[in-house]
Amino acid sequence: MATETVEPVALRAIEVRSIDWVPENERHGRIWHQAPLWFLGNFQYFSIPIGFVGPALGLSLGWTIVAGALGILTGTVFMAFHGAQGPTFGLPQMIQSRAQFGYRGVVVPLFATLFTYLAFNVADQVLLAEGLHGAYGWSANLVAIVCSVGAGLLAIYGHDWVHRVFRILLLISFPLMTVVSLGVLFGAAGGHAPAHPLGFNATAFFAQFSAGAAYNITYAPYVSDYSRYLPRDTARGAIIGSVFFGASASAIWLIALGAWLATRFGATDGLVGLKDAGNAVVNHLGSLAAFFSAAALAATMGMNAYGGMLTVLTGVDSVHSIKPGRRARVSTIVALTIIWYAIAKSISGTAVNTVFTSLTLMLYLLVPWTATNLVDFFFVRRGHYAITEIFNPHGIYGEWAWRGLVAYFAGFVCEIPFMILPDLNGWHYTGPAAKALGDIDIAWVVGLAVSAVVYLVLSRSLDLSRERVAEAGSERELAEAEVMV
Repeated sequence: MATETVEPVALRAIEVRSIDWVPENERHGRIWHQAPLWFLGNFQYFSIPIGFVGPALGLSLGWTIVAGALGILTGTVFMAFHGAQGPTFGLPQMIQSRAQFGYRGVVVPLFATLFTYLAFNVADQVLLAEGLHGAYGWSANLVAIVCSVGAGLLAIYGHDWVHRVFRILLLISFPLMTVVSLGVLFGAAGGHAPAHPLGFNATAFFAQFSAGAAYNITYAPYVSDYSRYLPRDTARGAIIGSVFFGASASAIWLIALGAWLATRFGATDGLVGLKDAGNAVVNHLGSLAAFFSAAALAATMGMNAYGGMLTVLTGVDSVHSIKPGRRARVSTIVALTIIWYAIAKSISGTAVNTVFTSLTLMLYLLVPWTATNLVDFFFVRRGHYAITEIFNPHGIYGEWAWRGLVAYFAGFVCEIPFMILPDLNGWHYTGPAAKALGDIDIAWVVGLAVSAVVYLVLSRSLDLSRERVAEAGSERELAEAEVMV
C-alpha cells in the first residue's frame, strides 16, 4: 500500500508560489495588512539619512522637512497606484509588464529592477555592519553575515512571513520611536542651534525633494508582489490608500527626525544619532530604538531579496519557459544572497556613496517603466488583461511590444540632459539642462511625463476589441484551473 509523503512543518511553511498566478481560493490576504507592511518598510535606519540631504547643502530644518514631505508624497502617489494591480492580476509586479513590453521585451525594465534590489541590499548590509559596529561595538563581519542570512531566510519563507515579521517589528519599534520623537519635540533629547545659520536655497530644496520622491518611487516594482494575495474584488481605493498612508507617513516621520539629528544634534550617522538622542530622553531608550530600527532594515533586506527572486525568475521565464517551484525560489534567493554579500564586503564604507549614486541612476531607469505601466493599467487597458496570455510568448501581447519599448526609451533619452550624477566611482555627470536650471535635478519628472504621453499616443492604435475576446478566453481557462487546484 502506498504511503503518503508528509512534508516537514518547516518546509510546509515555505511559500509555494512565485511568478505564477494566485487562484482566488488562495487569496488569503487582508487589506489591513498593507498599511503596516509599507509603514515598517520605511520605518527603519535607511530613512533617517534621507533627512541629511538638505542640511548638507545648507537647507534649514523647516525647509528640509517641507521638501522631504513633498517629495515623499509625490513619489508615493506613483508607488501606491501599483497596489491596485496585485488583486486584479494575482501576479507579481514585474511579470505584469509583459503586457506593455512583451514576453521577452520585459527584460529591459527587469535589468533596472534587479540592479535596484541588489544595490539596496549592498547599501543596507554596509550601513548595518558599520552602524551597529559604531553604535554597539559589534563585529561588522558578524553583523553582515547574520543580516544577510536572516534576510535570505525571510525571503525563502516568502510572502506571509514578510507580512508577519514586519507587523511584529512595527508593534515593538513604534512605541520606542514615538517616545524618542516626543523627547525631541519637547526638548528632552538635547540639541542646539547650528553654528552656521541655515536657510533656503532652491538647489538644496529640490535635491531634498528629489531624494524623497526617489525613495518611494523605487518601491514601485515591489508593491503588487505583496498585494497579489488580496481578493480580486478588493476596492482599488482601499488598497491605494493603505499603501499610500503606510509608505508616506513613516518616511516623512523619519526624514523629519533625520533633519533634526543633522541640524540640531550634529549627527553624521543616522543610527548612532538615533541611539544618542534617544538615550538622552530616557536611559537605554535610544539603544533599543536603534536596534529595532536596524532590525527593520534587515527585514527590508528580506523584502528586497524576495522581489529580486521574482525578478530573476521572470527574466529566466522570458527567455526559456519554466515552472518554478520551491527549489527554484530557494536556489535563486541563495544565489542573490551570496552575490550581494560578496559585493558589499568588497567595498568600503565611503563607497556606499557610489551605491547611492547608482540608485539615482536606477531611478532614472525605473521611472519610464512606472509611467508606462500605470498609464496602460489605468488609461489604456483600464485593468482588463488576459492573464493566460501573459505566459504565452506568441500571445496577444507579443514577444517585443514596440509601443512600450519606444515609450520607455523615449522617456530615458529625454532624461539625459536633466540628469545629475554627483559621483559614480570617481566619474560625475551634470546634463546641460540641469546646469541651466542651477543644478536642479528634474530628470525623473521629465522621464515620467515623456514616457506617459508617448505610450498614451502610441496606444491609440491598439486593437482592444481583440484583447477583450482573449480576456474572455483567459477567464474561462483560469476558472477551469481553479477548479482543478
